[in-house]
Amino acid sequence: MFTPRLELFPERIAENARAIIHLCHDHGIQVACVGKVVCAHPVIMRALEESGADLLADSRLENLRSLRQNGTTLPLMLLRIPTPSQVEEVIHAADISLVSDLETIKKISAAAMAAHSTHKVILMVDLGDLREGIWPSRLDEVLRAIIRLPGIEVNGLGCNLACYGGVIPTTEKMQQLIDLRDQSETSLGIRLPVLCAGNSANLPLLLADKMPLQINMLRIGETILLGRNVLDRSPFPGTRQDTARLVAEIIELERKPSVPIGERGQDAFGGTPEFVDRGVRLRAICNIGRQDVVIDNLTPEDPGIIVLGGSSDHLLLDVQDAQQPLAVGDEVAFYPGYGALLAASTSPYVRKTMINGISS
Repeated sequence: MFTPRLELFPERIAENARAIIHLCHDHGIQVACVGKVVCAHPVIMRALEESGADLLADSRLENLRSLRQNGTTLPLMLLRIPTPSQVEEVIHAADISLVSDLETIKKISAAAMAAHSTHKVILMVDLGDLREGIWPSRLDEVLRAIIRLPGIEVNGLGCNLACYGGVIPTTEKMQQLIDLRDQSETSLGIRLPVLCAGNSANLPLLLADKMPLQINMLRIGETILLGRNVLDRSPFPGTRQDTARLVAEIIELERKPSVPIGERGQDAFGGTPEFVDRGVRLRAICNIGRQDVVIDNLTPEDPGIIVLGGSSDHLLLDVQDAQQPLAVGDEVAFYPGYGALLAASTSPYVRKTMINGISS
């Protein structure tokens, strides 16, 4: 078969989706299933839709357009704050957008009016993770301006945690969002029915029955696609982790020293690599590299294989202790983490293959 290839298991992903959606629905929470880590592959997105997703979400307009063209009947959410130069595309590709910049929202309003439509928005509030969102002290000021704009329907408030700053969602953070919503509703005399309080990082809070009842929407990607608790990457209860597999091919197999010989400088990416002296070892080179995947985010299926590193086009492995004898032309399989899956899904040099069946 062609290598390198990314094998995705739609039925296993659907099994995860059903488990997570059931958990959320039991707590009165809608699920926006996020497909960006697989570039909104139509087979995977169809599996998520059929598993009970309430919305489909992505950060890229191209992916939302593809979902629309493929005939999804679900509302589509744009996750990344809209680009001012693309507001006309936003109102056609997405039904609802996460927003924070007032000037951009004004442009969305103008585009919506020109198209004789109404665009729904969720205003993002920064609760300390320091990525997108207005500062809480400006909430009423910005809301007051937005609610006057024609063509804009403010659905509610949102926040993002455990992404840039790694700030863990807690009951206190959730209550902060609730309090901000309640204060704004009172002071401005408006209704903000949706509290879109985060992503997969919120699920442990839900599992522990510590999520306030007022929270009613989450954006879930990684825990469905990879079955991981995103706070520590441990397996998330009730999900499976064998949902994706990256396969590369051995193009060289030689016994070599484990430490480079000669005066050393920076590597091709400007880093200064460090090496562990294991003596002379059997080393394999595979036909995939940093242009295609996050090498440090790969876990070999064979526990005896060690990922050493790589360059733009080559992946270097220590296969001295591999469980099976290897030869040039043999395939080596890996479980990709989030970063590796994202990169491999995006790379045009990695073939995407759908594998049917639930069983291992």
